[in-house]
Amino acid sequence: MSQKEIKYHPKNVKDLLKKMKDISELMVDLGYSAVLFENEDIADEVLRLEEEIDVLLYHARIAAMLGARGIDEAEKLSGVLQIASATENISNAAGDIAKIVLADLKLPEEFKAHLKEAEETITRVKINPESDFASRTLKDLNLKTETGMRVIAIRRGHEWIYDPDNEAMLIREDIIFAEGPDEGVPVFYELASKEKYPQKGYESQRKIDALEEAADLIIDMKDTSELAVGLAYSAVLFYSKEIAHEVELLENQMDLMRSRLESLVLKSAKEIDDTESLKGLLQLGTSSEVISDAAYEIADIVLRDIELHPVFMLALRESDEVIARVNVESPSELIGKTLGSLKLETETGMFVLAIRRSDKWIYHPGGKTVVKEGDSLIAMGTKSGEELLIRMSLKKIKNGVESIKMG
Repeated sequence: MSQKEIKYHPKNVKDLLKKMKDISELMVDLGYSAVLFENEDIADEVLRLEEEIDVLLYHARIAAMLGARGIDEAEKLSGVLQIASATENISNAAGDIAKIVLADLKLPEEFKAHLKEAEETITRVKINPESDFASRTLKDLNLKTETGMRVIAIRRGHEWIYDPDNEAMLIREDIIFAEGPDEGVPVFYELASKEKYPQKGYESQRKIDALEEAADLIIDMKDTSELAVGLAYSAVLFYSKEIAHEVELLENQMDLMRSRLESLVLKSAKEIDDTESLKGLLQLGTSSEVISDAAYEIADIVLRDIELHPVFMLALRESDEVIARVNVESPSELIGKTLGSLKLETETGMFVLAIRRSDKWIYHPGGKTVVKEGDSLIAMGTKSGEELLIRMSLKKIKNGVESIKMG
């Protein structure tokens, strides 16, 4: 944490929590962007945001203490502070990812190629002057809902715009960094550049099985840690011990994955000359584990039956990414279709974290998972995407004409 003196100013707890959640999630995306594109400007921004999180946590602690009126309210706010502390841990992990770039630790090319195959892909594209993106605001384009991609940074000449809001205007020659599902990348890229998306394969000049497996494992750890965070917030929002237990299992799984990663890195060190590049892999593995540990801290609130203050639920609902639960009832058009064929991320911008079916849960459902009548989908995305997903769950097809079932 910076040694700068922090002066207290009265702040709303809800606004502080919302901002901490949004900034910490942005930091993780920016951290991996910095690594993938070896960009020190982005890495520096992550560290600046890490200091901002420290300040927000300071204000959140004071606001919570001042707001407690009696033991009951103090107990509820203690859980809120535990989540705020976990959010700071996520930001610290993102900062450690960014430091890989600033320490000039060159990661193996195998890893960068595999990073582009993660469930949440990061891409960079320059806006063609003829693109519909030029001279349009992000609100007008509604990219998260239309393509599943979210703009996390814009480079305009020598200037940077991080976490642009809906009123941000894109102009020709902007270089935009975006994050989203793999299937959304080509659509996003072609709309922005007016060029065919380059399908580049990766051919290694060397074949080191242990290094390839380590790269795959880190991507699994990245995806697992991000899933754990999403499920942790879901567990709190819906106060579900079942989901909270799943977060606990994922955290235990991450411990085993990190141990396996260390073995693979040691094995790889025998076969490559530049062992310095392996330090970055270990740092990424450690950071992913820290993020999953933080997710467990959030889920622990539910596991220990700590009642949360309503202010946290309000903060979750006003966050940049909301968590929604949608029930699928007949005659919804979703019934009988796979998640892959529905393309919910590119059609609505919503990512399905879990499906409740009867008395069982399906966590991290894949593209081949079939949606059934009576399913309850837990998804994360934008507010507009939530509305679209709800409409899809109510929509039916009759004689080739779409209609909405009114309940």
